[in-house]
Amino acid sequence: MTARAVVTGIGVVAPSGIGADAHWRTVLAGTRRTGPITLFDPSGYPTRFGGEVPGFTADSYADSRQLVQTDRWTHLGFAATRLALADAGLPDRAPDPYGYAVTLASSSGGNLFGQRELQRLWGGSSRTVGAYQSIAWFYAASVGQLSIHHQFKGPSGVLVAESAGGLDSLAHAARAVRRGTPVVIAGATECPLSPYALACQLRSGLLSDVADPERAYRPFDATASGYLPAEGGAVFVVEELGHALARGARVYGEVSGWGATHDAAHTTADSVGDPAQYARAMRLALDRAGVDPAGIDVVLPDALGVPRYDRSEAEALRAVFADRPPPVTTQKPLTGRAYQGGSALDVATALLAFAHDTLPASAGPDEVAEGCELDFLREHRRPRSRLALVCARGFDGFNSALVLRGAAPMRGEAS
Repeated sequence: MTARAVVTGIGVVAPSGIGADAHWRTVLAGTRRTGPITLFDPSGYPTRFGGEVPGFTADSYADSRQLVQTDRWTHLGFAATRLALADAGLPDRAPDPYGYAVTLASSSGGNLFGQRELQRLWGGSSRTVGAYQSIAWFYAASVGQLSIHHQFKGPSGVLVAESAGGLDSLAHAARAVRRGTPVVIAGATECPLSPYALACQLRSGLLSDVADPERAYRPFDATASGYLPAEGGAVFVVEELGHALARGARVYGEVSGWGATHDAAHTTADSVGDPAQYARAMRLALDRAGVDPAGIDVVLPDALGVPRYDRSEAEALRAVFADRPPPVTTQKPLTGRAYQGGSALDVATALLAFAHDTLPASAGPDEVAEGCELDFLREHRRPRSRLALVCARGFDGFNSALVLRGAAPMRGEAS
């Protein structure tokens, strides 16, 4: 039989809160957590708002040696991984190192660390960088540090596909489980909030410059003007079903199917992405899960908040679901767009929705933009099939989709 990959632990470190419970409360309340950027002074930039993790103290999750060697993006990864392992009831150090692996998504790497060191190089009297500059900014730094700390020596790696990578990491984890690795850490975190990182993001022309965090990021809305960047994300324990059941673990759901395609085109100021390739990724995920489109309970979309991309995404969804569109819900307006961490956070939302027997209402749009007519979930609803389709698009043509099959809610969990 083909091994089945299930999620037994969820660790969230995001603007919506630290821990899965805090994130779920924010989602249910529909509370917007974006606001002024405080990690640096953004006053000279057209985009001055974003999503930051509230009350995050890195030394609660990593020791002083690790903090010196790594960036805030990795600190968030340390925290999310520890939370996921604790939620799954697994030890901090792997009892069977070669039976545990870590496969996370990454994108821009250690922005704050790199910014500090380069400023010291060009503006400081020493004209040097610290010894850890060579590793802390590196896109694989979090995977390496987590593997070392937790002694995960199984087949590990890093996926780089911008936002789509958060879903690709779970697909890769499921493949690793099917090939014989019992436990894989998957998901993603991000911290794109530094002067240099923000300048790079602004160059795309896709960020919102609306000077009101309540109205700046409004995907699929008639007033959509772009997105707000955010830090954080989610990390999961993906486990072989038999291994999970043998130790009496709680199962949130199964990674049932996945698909990834590519547009073979760069993201530019005028591009829209290829809805046909995006739709193809969704169909691949559905086919591999053995699920008819009509059986999907809810869709969590990429929700970029750029009008032409929102229309393109709506077109792709209509191509897949035709005249039977499932409810669509997005919570990205509450948190900002955390790139690969944001798509991982969508997976957490979907799994928690099934755990709590509640599909959460979408955080907008208030006025649906022309061409974006979808069945947006306007109020909380109980799931029926317990099947979710999570979608993500990465800059420069990456498209990914993931089908999650939720487990039955545990007694007392329904909201």
